[in-house]
Amino acid sequence: MTIASLISPSAVMVNVPGNSRKQVFQVISERLATLSGLDERAILETLRQRERLGTTAVGQGIAIPHGRIAGLNRLVGLFAKLARPVDFEAMDGQPVDLMFVLLAPEDAGADHLQALARIARLFRGPTLAQKLRQADDEATVYAILTAENANRAA
Repeated sequence: MTIASLISPSAVMVNVPGNSRKQVFQVISERLATLSGLDERAILETLRQRERLGTTAVGQGIAIPHGRIAGLNRLVGLFAKLARPVDFEAMDGQPVDLMFVLLAPEDAGADHLQALARIARLFRGPTLAQKLRQADDEATVYAILTAENANRAA
């Protein structure tokens, strides 16, 4: 499984506005609705419910919000670089400015877990996050995320 199989160029957002998780999730849910064909409110509620279980921040300013949702027939990913960092109550105390969002079908099972593991491995080192923070447009961010070296991080 590669990152390119999880996101498309239209699933990359740069300078996402918002001063809170809720505001950022609202903006992201709108794009995810377009990408998936699902209801924006259902996506927003899925992300918010998962976040209530515990933060999806993994540290170093990175979060991986995710959830299973009815009506979806494939994994749908989205990468967002926030306009300004937002508090996600991360264990390391750092606010989040990079997010990889993953939606999965309700019956995704192992595919969902494999995709989450793949995304987490991608962000394991500091180099990728640094490159993404320096990029200022969607095409560059997509190229960085889907570069062969990034995909070999598995």
